[in-house]
Order: sequence, then structure tokens, then C-alpha cells
Amino acid sequence: MNGKTAGGSVAAFVVVTCLFFAWGFITSNNDPLIAAMRGIYTLNVAEGMLTQFAFFLAYFVMSMPAAALLARLGHSRTIIAALMVMVGACLLMLVASRAHAYMMVLVALFVMASGITALQVAANPLAASLGKPEYSHFRLTLAQAFNSLGVVAGVHIGSTLMLRNDVFGKGGHILPGVPAATALGAIDHAFVLIAIAVLALSVLIFAFRRNIDASASHGETASASPMEALRDFWARFGALAIFLYVGAEVTIASIMINFLNRPDVLGLPLDIAGAMLANYYWAGALVGRFIGSALLTRIRATWLLAGAALIAACLSVAAFLLHGPAAAYAALSVGLFNSIMFPTIFSITMERSRASTASVSGLLCMAIVGGALIPWASGRIADATTIGMTFVLPAIAYVGILIFAATGKQSRLSGEGGDGGETAPLVAH
Repeated sequence: MNGKTAGGSVAAFVVVTCLFFAWGFITSNNDPLIAAMRGIYTLNVAEGMLTQFAFFLAYFVMSMPAAALLARLGHSRTIIAALMVMVGACLLMLVASRAHAYMMVLVALFVMASGITALQVAANPLAASLGKPEYSHFRLTLAQAFNSLGVVAGVHIGSTLMLRNDVFGKGGHILPGVPAATALGAIDHAFVLIAIAVLALSVLIFAFRRNIDASASHGETASASPMEALRDFWARFGALAIFLYVGAEVTIASIMINFLNRPDVLGLPLDIAGAMLANYYWAGALVGRFIGSALLTRIRATWLLAGAALIAACLSVAAFLLHGPAAAYAALSVGLFNSIMFPTIFSITMERSRASTASVSGLLCMAIVGGALIPWASGRIADATTIGMTFVLPAIAYVGILIFAATGKQSRLSGEGGDGGETAPLVAH
């Protein structure tokens, strides 16, 4: 790689990292949105989780079409198209709040997630491939660290705007005498901010489109069949691991504000609970990804993933067995060990799969539908029992990820490389 090419790749990586920050910021607003929707519309846990169901269902529906779009348009045009869809979703959210229609909120979230799906299908393999193959784990984990930074900022700002303590009282309900329109207006402010940020990002991507396209591997997307990954064992196994990880992470984050609000846990006001979600759970993921990006240059990715999954499973078990501050801090600590899971599962799968990059990326993003199904199922369990039981399915999911990691460290496929410091090509050959 000559100096000019390397410089173009660095510029492209910086711009793509901004995308990771942006979709972390946007996606994280679902957590305070759930608490606000439950208060405004008097929803139970499962009904509140429908916001995550609508959002993450889009990954299942739209990932394969997004992979086909990537193959047809290339990286920069796919990313810009995805950002325009997201702006449209923000406008639809404003219409939904004016109409006081929860179902329309769900539709707006589905549209928003459709744009983010296309963004992820294009950006995840792009971030991993912008440089030397042996550092693919490092680059993707570093980019995901900035995704976590966006999440921390998003939860803070979203909680401040949507969960004002002069609107919501104890138990998460709207205070007497406060009209629902006031709470919905706060949600409007959050999504206007998101729309402005996405438009600014679109301008940035357009300005650097040549760097992005020149640094991307066009040959890998041009001939890709979106269904190709379904015939590959490692692509399917990696998709299952992504399904479990996203489902577990989203379940815990989605319930956290209401969990910390409960008198038998910490009894915090919703806005303070939202700040703790940002400062402990999501900031833990942020710190963990920076640490993990360094560790992955020295430790095999499968070993690190196995250790993180084991500890996350134990903390989830502790969260539903314990009470009070012990349960709260066990739940909040899971974020630290979630940190390296998505990028490590993604890059391990991309290394081991023989299917094309666009096809595998599409399937892995499709598996993010776990963020729809596992939280909803956990909500049903919580409504039938107690809110602490929400952590049961995440604990089981982390055990599944542990099995993926253990299998990955023992298996070698012909022509494929290993973890961490070995030099296998990231893209299919």
C-alpha cells in the first residue's frame, strides 16, 4: 500500500467512524423512548418493548435488500441513500407525535432502522477492510468504540430531553396535570436534533465519497449474491451469535431505566436512571471497546470473546437473583463485557466464511433482528413474573456466544486465517 493509498484509507476510515458514532447516537435513543412511551401510553413491559421490536425487525426485513443495494450502488451512494431514509423517518416521527399515535411511532422506528440497516451493511465490512488484514479486528473494534461514544451521548441527551423530571414522576407515569402533548413535544425535540445531525453527516459523506469508494473493494460487492451466505456454515453460525448478542444487549439496555426506577432496586427517577444507563452500562461498553481494540492486537479474538461472554452470563444471572444495589450494579456491569462482542463476532465470521463480503455482511446485519425478538420475549416473561426475570434470556444468550467462541478457537478451515495477529484476508476469496 503506497502513501497516497494509505492516506486515502485513513481519511475514509475517519469518515466511516463518524457513521458508527451517528448510528450509535440514534439507536440509543430507543432506551429513553421506551420509558417515555410507557409513561405516555400506559404500556406494560412487553408493549413498551414493541419499540425495539419495530426497530430491529427492519434488520431482518431489509438486510438482504441492503446487501443487494450495496452490490449495485457501491459504498458511498448506499450510505447517502440510507441517511436520506433516516431523515425521512425523523419527519415521520414528528407526524406521529402530532397524531398521538403509538402505532405510527412504531412505523417511524421501522423506517429509521431500515436506513441504519443499509448503513451497517455498507460500513461494517468497510471499516474492517480499510487497511492491513491482520488488523481487521482492531479497526472494527475501534470504530465500534466510537459507536459506543455515540450511544453514551445519545442516552444522555435523549434522557434529558424525553424523561424530564417535571413531566414524569415515580413509577414512570406522567405527573398529574401535565398533558401528554408536553411529553410528546420533548420527543419531537430529540428527533429534530437527530435529523439535523444526519443531514450534516450526509454532507460529510458526499464530500469524501471518492476516498470511500477508492478505498473500498469494489470487486467484492459487484459480484455478490445476497443469498450466498445462507449456504455457508460460518456465516450462519456467526449470524446466530449476532442474533443472541444483540438480543441480550438490547434487552438489558431497554429495561434498565425502569429496572433502576423500581423501589426494590435503586428507586431512581427516570432521568437519573437514564443517566446511570449512559454512565455505567454504555460507558462501560465504550471503555471496553478501547481496551478491547488494544487487547485484540495481543490476544486471540476467540479467547477474549469467550471470557467476555462467560462473565456477562454470570452478571446477568446475578442481576435476576439479587436485589437492591447489588442487582443494579451487576446489570450495569454487563455493558463492559458486551463491548467487544459485536465487532469480534463480525470479524471472526468474515474471516472464516467463504461467502462474499456483501453477502455475509447482509446476513449478519439480518441477524440483528435478535434485538426485536429477545427483548419482546423477555418483556412477556417480565409481565408474567417480575422485572428481574428479564435477565434470564440474556444469560442464556451469552452462553450461546460462549459456545460460538469455543468452537471458533478450535476450528480451522482450509485457506482461512486465525484470530488476532494472523494474516488472513478479511474478504472472501
